[in-house]
Amino acid sequence: MMESAIDILMSKFKVYAGVDGSSVTLSRDEFGKLVKSELPNFLQNSGDSAAIDELMRSLDKNNDGELSFMEFWQLIGHLASKHGGFDQ
Repeated sequence: MMESAIDILMSKFKVYAGVDGSSVTLSRDEFGKLVKSELPNFLQNSGDSAAIDELMRSLDKNNDGELSFMEFWQLIGHLASKHGGFDQ
């Protein structure tokens, strides 16, 4: 079910976001750990800290140095679209 997939995404986000305290945003370190552990096959250079920094900056629409779930969701949508062959 799609509902369970969404639940898993939200749960994973909260687990990684909660490492530094707040479970509603991902810090740069939390985001790097999430990408490296959970998305190594979907993102090239998932272990490259400069690439992670650049990706985070591109997602951080309000430039607060953290990613909200909605900012993070942009990445999930992009990866799903690309992986599914919808990214033309």
